[in-house]
Amino acid sequence: MMTTESSSNYKDLEKMSVNEILTSINREDQTVPHAVQKSIPQIEALVEQIVPRMQKGGKLFYIGAGTSGRLGVVDASECPPTFGVPLDLVVGIIAGGDTAIRKAVENAEDDWNQAWIDLAVYKPGIND
Repeated sequence: MMTTESSSNYKDLEKMSVNEILTSINREDQTVPHAVQKSIPQIEALVEQIVPRMQKGGKLFYIGAGTSGRLGVVDASECPPTFGVPLDLVVGIIAGGDTAIRKAVENAEDDWNQAWIDLAVYKPGIND
């Protein structure tokens, strides 16, 4: 089973006008703040687990595929200049490796073992 394939609310984009497409994108964008608001308790609980571990020398790993994987790599790469943290404190790993940052590597996200292989290079510990 493909892990990233899902049904779409917008199946016939090529038949929509530019205005309809932009309006649809805007409508979807408006759902984000509400989704984040609903998730604040879970995000808070996660952050409260992450911070003490990082204070003990742990690393934060972003592991993802496709756009979310690319955004994780970008965010991880911005942490050192933005927050003055060491280069290896926040690590972005994308399914399909560095090639997938610029070019889609289809079905890479469906390899359950590869993420563990990619992560093992960093020798993660109990605080990661």
